[in-house]
Amino acid sequence: MTAAPIERVVRFGSLVSVFGLAVAAANLRSAPRLPTPARPVTEPVTVCVPARDERDRLPGLIRDLREQRGVDDLRVFVYDDASTDGTAGAAEAAAGGDPRFSVVRGTAEPPPGWVGKPAACHRVSEHAFAQGRAGTGILVFLDADVRLRPDALTAACAALRASDTALVCAWPFQQAGSAGEALVQPLLGWSWAATLPVRLANRSRRPSTAVACGQFMVFDAAAYRDVGGHRAVADSVTEDLDIARLLRRCGRATTLVVAGRSASCRMYEDAGALRRGYDRWLWTAFGSRPGAAAVLGVATVAYLVPPVALAAGRGRVRQWGAVGYLAATTSRLCARALERGDRLTTADMAGALAHPLSVAAVTALTVSSHRSHRRGRTRWKGRTLS
Repeated sequence: MTAAPIERVVRFGSLVSVFGLAVAAANLRSAPRLPTPARPVTEPVTVCVPARDERDRLPGLIRDLREQRGVDDLRVFVYDDASTDGTAGAAEAAAGGDPRFSVVRGTAEPPPGWVGKPAACHRVSEHAFAQGRAGTGILVFLDADVRLRPDALTAACAALRASDTALVCAWPFQQAGSAGEALVQPLLGWSWAATLPVRLANRSRRPSTAVACGQFMVFDAAAYRDVGGHRAVADSVTEDLDIARLLRRCGRATTLVVAGRSASCRMYEDAGALRRGYDRWLWTAFGSRPGAAAVLGVATVAYLVPPVALAAGRGRVRQWGAVGYLAATTSRLCARALERGDRLTTADMAGALAHPLSVAAVTALTVSSHRSHRRGRTRWKGRTLS
């Protein structure tokens, strides 16, 4: 390949990266944040926590829920999804006899055609309905690894009612402990922060512009029941995104709100768990294998080619490489600052500089996920998913 075609490839990739920076900078300035609650929530708020083998992490969430302020009518239902590690006992000990908390011990496996997470969410919500809860008011789903500040629930409920939507996805700050997590986890927030103008997406009813995160989802309870709840996404490994898209197809609004100052989540305990977790669902991203190939191809040109051009190119090729790499690292910092809701750390800076390695890692994880799914080897927490 001659210098001119190489320069065109590098320039194209760099312009894609610059576009991502423009979107990320706009979102940093204007994306909605979880508000500071002005008054208590007086309507019923029902929290559902599906948990499978979460003995070590679930008690922290329960302690946080017990310390929530400004929710006058709160009930919490924890569903132990056939755990083998004593999750239910740990939950009961953490609840400490608080009458607002109920621990449901599930022993059944998901029915045929159901994936584990939507089955657990359905079962815990149905139990809440049977107890006279969640027919009206606000229904919240929280993952066991989420941590909340004392006003988080009040703020999330206020955001739901202020936006007049069926669902608020309160996006937690994604924590990272190991080097592998630090390389990959920030890309969850960056993936939408650098591609989707959030305020415009929130006003849209197009399913393709929905963003959701099952870690912290706040529903209008009546809207949730009207669309069939998690029963309607029984076979989905990305049930959070699919239920948001379903609501939009039914004419209901969904909203993304950044909640980094009020909520955080460490999804995986180490790099091995991270690999298994992404292997579970990345095959669903981008619609199909050709779609994934196309997106990853553009990502390679935009985020891997420019730093190579900066390091090894000459003249205008190197200049365009510098533009692309600088735009990519800056977009990463904008996305992290938006998600964190606070000052950037040294780790954030290092992660931004390593952005090409992050993109390469997610590309490899996506290829691995497709391979596992094609071979019928997709598993999560002891259950086969494909």
